[in-house]
Amino acid sequence: TGYTPMQWVMRARIDVARELLERSERSVEQIAADVGLGTGSNLRLHFHRILGTTPTDYRRTFTRGE
Repeated sequence: TGYTPMQWVMRARIDVARELLERSERSVEQIAADVGLGTGSNLRLHFHRILGTTPTDYRRTFTRGE
């Protein structure tokens, strides 16, 4: 995959977080706990490092016009 095992796990967690942001109204804190990142701040940090945006901004792209 080109990633270390820890990088792969983190990307898998972020992928699940993306799905939850797109399909649920759970808070960032709840999603962080659901994907094993503990806190919203931890999710925000890793989300931004991997995707270059915040979870809130990411979610907004899926809620416009609804």
